Amino acid sequence: MFLGIDAGTSSIKVLVLDDAHRVVASADTPLELQRPHPLWSEQHPEDWWTALTLAMQRLRDQGVDTRAIQAVGYSGQMHGAVLLDAAGGVLRPAILWNDGRSGAACEALMRQPSFLAASGNLAMPGFTAPKLMWLREQEPDVFARVATVLLPKDWLRWRMSGERVSDMSDASGTLWLDIARRAWSDDLLQMSGLRREQMPRLVEGNAVAGQLTPKAAQELGLTAGIPLAGGAGDNAASAVGVGASRVGEGFVSLGTSGVIFCISAAHQPNPAQGLHAFAHALPGLWHGMSVMLSAASAIDWAQRTLGFASVAALFAAVEALSPAQQDESPLFLPYLSGERTPHNNPHASAVWMGLRHGQSNAQMAYAVVEGVSFGLMDGASAMGATFDAARELALTGGGSRSAFWATLLASGLDRPLFLPEHGDVGAALGAARLAWMALGATPQEACAAPGAADSARRFAPQAALRERLLPRHQRHQRLYRALREEFVPAAD
Repeated sequence: MFLGIDAGTSSIKVLVLDDAHRVVASADTPLELQRPHPLWSEQHPEDWWTALTLAMQRLRDQGVDTRAIQAVGYSGQMHGAVLLDAAGGVLRPAILWNDGRSGAACEALMRQPSFLAASGNLAMPGFTAPKLMWLREQEPDVFARVATVLLPKDWLRWRMSGERVSDMSDASGTLWLDIARRAWSDDLLQMSGLRREQMPRLVEGNAVAGQLTPKAAQELGLTAGIPLAGGAGDNAASAVGVGASRVGEGFVSLGTSGVIFCISAAHQPNPAQGLHAFAHALPGLWHGMSVMLSAASAIDWAQRTLGFASVAALFAAVEALSPAQQDESPLFLPYLSGERTPHNNPHASAVWMGLRHGQSNAQMAYAVVEGVSFGLMDGASAMGATFDAARELALTGGGSRSAFWATLLASGLDRPLFLPEHGDVGAALGAARLAWMALGATPQEACAAPGAADSARRFAPQAALRERLLPRHQRHQRLYRALREEFVPAAD
């Protein structure tokens, strides 16, 4: 059996997988955020450890013999900064991915002439590098004592092994990695006032990164000496969880935000359009990732705003529309929280265009579903050759529960979509699969081939629907371009 630990923002999840690809059990423990000031988001690393020990106890309460687990893998919330002194003590609460205090530091990085070429990614407050630049400016005494910077899941492994290690996929989100070379960049580190010796050792996600210490084994109910894998950032781990281990495989996630993740054979950055281009969790592979900021959350907003009793009721009303009624619906720009890929415009806002007396709430709701789909199509275009190589993609997240939306999206993207088994625990499952590989399994052995045997869980593009969508998509793109200069901060 293999243990996957998913160190998320809202909980610590654990999952046990066996070598027949069966999920034996899973458990989780919730976490709380601390927001001591506006824009700040922090957690105490020791709270992660407490939550992990409770989650492991819940596995044992389900009858799992945790001492029979043979290896451990990790998935984690990306970009967070855990700061250790020379003795391994935590210097301050961890600054998390959704912390927004470092905007000025991002602007400073973007002014560096060589930054974009070296990083391949835009500087955003969520990333790790600007957090350390903020620390150097605002908490210089703490900055001076930093001996090691660890990402959240890597701190858990350090606590379990005493080894300061990170993996390529999670390290990609620091803005300190030369992603094409899969090595720390001295130039990028210098821009943040850091040195290579303050960075953890790097391994591939399926490599052994340490062994479990006797003390940690006793606290967690595991066996001392078992290998601990490098693991992955949460999206790369989710890809492994749905079986994506080869070029052209990946997933679409319809969560609060919307993500398209596709594996590539090389690093293919496009920072101008807000694309994330990172190393994958498996050797010799990279990935492109488009991110739109309002996906299923836009549907939730429409359900509340338009007075539907539930999201299911909204989709029932939308599905009852005839093709002609759909085509006569307004257009919707889905930028309720600004937008990342491809516009990189935090000031963009949502717009209904083309409202008329005869339109119904169902047509307005359809426009929102369609508008989010168009946003994902725009993100796919920003991925270029990385998306072009995709054959079919897994579909995950709460929005994946609508067959209507899945078919619409498959038609818009012109790619088959399928619902993977255990898609709801993809990151923890991916972590467990990486643990399996650390014991010697190949990616093909540990990653069940992506796809869904049940035809009811597969959604093929419909040519007629795509033909109807494309003219509306072109109008959607023209509408954004026409309004782009009108999107300004409210204070202006």
